Amino acid sequence: MEPTNETGVLEFFLMEVTEIPELQSIVFGLFLSMYLVTVLGNLLIIVAVSFDSHLHTPMYFFLSNLSFIDICLSTTTIPKILGNIQAQNQSISYTGCLTQVCFVLAFAGLDSCLLSAMAYDRSVAICHPLRYTVIMNPHLCGVLILLSLFISIMDALLHSLMVLRLSFCTDLEIPLFFCEVVQLIKLACSDTLINNILIYFASSIFGGIPLCGIIFSYIQIATSVLRMPSVGRKYKAFSTCVSHLAVVSLFYGTAFGVYISSSLTNSSRITAVVSMMYTVVPQMLNPFIYSLRNRDMKGALRKLISI
Repeated sequence: MEPTNETGVLEFFLMEVTEIPELQSIVFGLFLSMYLVTVLGNLLIIVAVSFDSHLHTPMYFFLSNLSFIDICLSTTTIPKILGNIQAQNQSISYTGCLTQVCFVLAFAGLDSCLLSAMAYDRSVAICHPLRYTVIMNPHLCGVLILLSLFISIMDALLHSLMVLRLSFCTDLEIPLFFCEVVQLIKLACSDTLINNILIYFASSIFGGIPLCGIIFSYIQIATSVLRMPSVGRKYKAFSTCVSHLAVVSLFYGTAFGVYISSSLTNSSRITAVVSMMYTVVPQMLNPFIYSLRNRDMKGALRKLISI
């Protein structure tokens, strides 16, 4: 039977994390552990930066904001997954689904913009060290955060409002563990041409420009580092970028993994797992990357723990 148009959609149905009843408690504990590690790890970063005066610099200002956004992004998806596993009910209300779509887009966009701002910060620190404090002043840092926030919110609201104009069929099963705008559009019975054009345009602009900014910043960094006569200075300059490079690789690597997996495989479960890797794993590992690779952060965390 052809799916009929449904004017009063009340809820959607998400994919089950596991179809094996015996594994539900294990999966629940795994997701809960990942969420707690994400929240506690990023909170430690925020508190350490706030209470240690040595970390009141643009680099750590951006890092603390990134940690806050990572907590928000994980909170947007994981608690709902935990609730569905516990209740053994995969439904999510129409309003809840649209809200989740909006927040995922906004926080993921903020992540991308903040990583770009952090790359610019590192390029100024290495390429123009004598003018660093003048260029990266508090006013500019605040403007970069507000601009990132504005761009991300506008992008998320635009996609969410465009979804509101769609009518949906009786087949309301989303093949992911959370609501995602592309999968939501695929369920629509009405014309989605404008929505798809908007997604491709927004992805190229809001995803491509920050990534190009990161690449350009690191080209400048590499050029400046290669010109340094001292091997010690080269190592010191490069070491300040290692953590950020690792975070960027993790964030964009998992994002490209979602795109590649959806293109190469017809398995919705594989795509769903990879999508969760994109919205959960980078946010969980970021605090470890910065804590293990950064001497100042290690010192601040030791002071905080010893209090």
